[in-house]
Amino acid sequence: MTDATATPPDRRPGGRTARIRAQVLDAVRAELAENGHEGLTVEGVATRAGVHRATVYRRWRDVGGLLVDVIEAAGEMDWQPPDTGSLRGDLTALNEEIQESLVVQPSFAVALMAASFHSAQAAEAQTRLWEDRYAQCEILVERAAERGELPAGRTDARAVLMAATAPVYHHAVLLRAAPDPQLPARSAAAAVLAATGGAFGVGGGGEGPSHIPSHPPKGMRLL
Repeated sequence: MTDATATPPDRRPGGRTARIRAQVLDAVRAELAENGHEGLTVEGVATRAGVHRATVYRRWRDVGGLLVDVIEAAGEMDWQPPDTGSLRGDLTALNEEIQESLVVQPSFAVALMAASFHSAQAAEAQTRLWEDRYAQCEILVERAAERGELPAGRTDARAVLMAATAPVYHHAVLLRAAPDPQLPARSAAAAVLAATGGAFGVGGGGEGPSHIPSHPPKGMRLL
């Protein structure tokens, strides 16, 4: 859930193959961040990486193959979710990492999101990556339950994570607004407050608030 697109250490066997892969993937990140998906070409990547384009075509075949590998490389990162001692602190730290990855210029994270709308291969790889990240971050909610901050086994961890992080993505990606240093903590606090109030309850107990309408009020339009 952090900057899932940061440059990871190459964890495959060493030697020329690993070195070329690292060079090429670094080039993909740079080209994508600077020029977007529209400007990403095998030739441009090969030139920036300092390798022959035939090498790139042979291993990655096309731009879609390059995007898939750079996303899979992100999944190889040795990253661990924050552990600050409280759910609010963990979610705040997570949001701060996310915000940093979205507002840095140029943002490879944002460029890769855009690319996934143009490449079915990239979209599938990115979905797998985020599924893994959400699963990895569910421990934040599990630890909170163990500490007594949330009802044990009665809170939807995925829902808590989405509620906490969504405002950061909305602010930076959809609104393209200037970074708000208070937003990571404010969004985390709101999600924790909702979670402790039972908004993300699971099971048959009906833990969620009963006053939330199933349909939007008249006149309200959904995006």
